[in-house]
Amino acid sequence: MITDQAAKLRAMVAEMERKAPPSRSVGHRTGCARTLAITSGKGGVGKTNLSLNLAIAVSRLGHRVVLLDADFGLANVDVLANLRTRYNISHVIDGSRNIIDIVTEGPEGVLVVPGASGLSELADLGEDQRERLIAQLDYLGTMADLLIIDTAAGISQNVLRFLAAADEVAVIVTPEPTSIIDSYATVKVLTREADYGYIHLVVNMVSGRKEADAVAGHFTRVARDFLRVPVNYAGYVLRDPALEDAVRRRTPLLLQYPKSQAAACVAQVLRGLGVRRISERSKGDGFFRKFFSMFSRSRQ
Repeated sequence: MITDQAAKLRAMVAEMERKAPPSRSVGHRTGCARTLAITSGKGGVGKTNLSLNLAIAVSRLGHRVVLLDADFGLANVDVLANLRTRYNISHVIDGSRNIIDIVTEGPEGVLVVPGASGLSELADLGEDQRERLIAQLDYLGTMADLLIIDTAAGISQNVLRFLAAADEVAVIVTPEPTSIIDSYATVKVLTREADYGYIHLVVNMVSGRKEADAVAGHFTRVARDFLRVPVNYAGYVLRDPALEDAVRRRTPLLLQYPKSQAAACVAQVLRGLGVRRISERSKGDGFFRKFFSMFSRSRQ
């Protein structure tokens, strides 16, 4: 029953707050959860898989993590994590459910917000509806130290709003020329937005470090020389049969094959992203208020 799930989650959040040091409890927070948006120029580059496994890796370090599936057209975090979900973000958008009703406890304590189609409805919300939705979504910030947003691929306006509102953005690229070109286009368009966050690059599905470094070197150099944008090379993930088998088993890589080469790469990427910054709170009005404000600006 969904009521049982909601009650369980409320109890779990309360227990996490009880165990947290005073500086990390809800009542003592001065900002919202730090936000990391994970994106790619094209689909099929392993973005969602990396989002899920990074969330697990962060949770294992003792941080509270919420993973928002923001690919509202092809949402599949729940599939990769083998979660059974009855409600999703669309039910919060239409007001039929509260955010606590849809949050699902995932592997290793990661809290998952299932996605669904319906993002286009956000632009048509009235002011009262929008404020209610923002209040609902802002509650996620009290449940986590880090909010990871798994966006859709490409450079649609909705994806760009998620990227521009985040504290940090990780762009996932593979050695394929189309992936590199599309990811560069994503960075180029993102940097036209005001107050965009720090940009990282992760090279996925590579044969080895040499190939990864070559792709990253070219990408970061072009971004620096032509866009005047620094891009942090956070690391790479090897092409590994263990990862492919984990996907088929619908079990996250870090659980199914924790000693695999790809799992070791995920740990390296996490270090490259700067785990220490997770403890820093996001400043300003919060991720979701910033996100929704972009709808108003687009109409002007």
